[in-house]
Amino acid sequence: MQLGADHVRVRVPATSANLGPGFDSLGLALALYDEVDVRLVASDEVVVDVDGEGAGQVPLGEDHLVVRALRRTMDLAGTVPTGIHMTCHNVIPHGRGLGSSSAAVVAGIVAARALLAEPRAIDAATVLALATEFEGHPDNAAPAIQGGATVAWTTDDGPRAVGLDVDPTIEATVLVPDARLATSRARAALPEHVSHGDAAFTAGRAALLVEALARRPELLFDATEDRLHQPYRAAVLGASSELLRALRDEGVPATISGAGPTVLVLAGPGHRDRRDAVLADLVDETAGWRRLTPGIDTTGARARRISGNTGALSSGSKGATGSHVVPGSPAVRGGSMQ
Repeated sequence: MQLGADHVRVRVPATSANLGPGFDSLGLALALYDEVDVRLVASDEVVVDVDGEGAGQVPLGEDHLVVRALRRTMDLAGTVPTGIHMTCHNVIPHGRGLGSSSAAVVAGIVAARALLAEPRAIDAATVLALATEFEGHPDNAAPAIQGGATVAWTTDDGPRAVGLDVDPTIEATVLVPDARLATSRARAALPEHVSHGDAAFTAGRAALLVEALARRPELLFDATEDRLHQPYRAAVLGASSELLRALRDEGVPATISGAGPTVLVLAGPGHRDRRDAVLADLVDETAGWRRLTPGIDTTGARARRISGNTGALSSGSKGATGSHVVPGSPAVRGGSMQ
């Protein structure tokens, strides 16, 4: 497949997975964004510059996660490999349960789509499948691609996801500790089996959460209760588990974001005063915590073509100038990725 651009810019939101009872299925996009600038060059060199989160810690060549995802997508499309000059402006905290790896993977896939002459050749289902190939499960990838809240699942034919309505009065607060936690360590803490009672309880809460998010935010406290994964991770979550317990003891709808250790608070109008009072007492931003209040992202990953492809990649020229927005996942916003 031919290229349609040689310079694109991508923006991808942070995400919070699970939301309490929706283990490996529910996710929410947050208005914290990583931005990636990609230029194709005719040489075979790969140059990656990173500022912000992860600077000095992530690979700066072919092993960079954005580059790997971009290469995989371009290979699938049948394009001829080229050199890459890439700049990453990272805002999403790494290793904190806010979807930084999903954001990198989705950035690479969406950048590759935008570089193609026919971006829609990589359709919505393929975007999700590629992201899940890297991540292992689609709960972070789906909201990163689509925006808003999503429920994702897997079938014999691959991953699927649909968008969920979110009441506009719901506010998200993330409490980010200095400490990191590897997803592999958090998963290793989970048992192979849970009781039927705990599974049934959590399934009911996950179903309730769909209604609470869409129309009944006053139900968020009950709807975010979980017995499937958070209790088993308490030992590895440390201070985050203690903060979660303290918030919920005061009636604040709080969960662990993804595998942790970030704590997510979802507050409707009836929870805000209690949330603010409790956080003022419990969270000391000078003692290892950051309190962030991002909005809920509703657009998902977006790519903008900065310049067209004129075939003059050998000089790294911009080609035709201009700007064209390419959605990360066409024709699925508020719908499904199937």
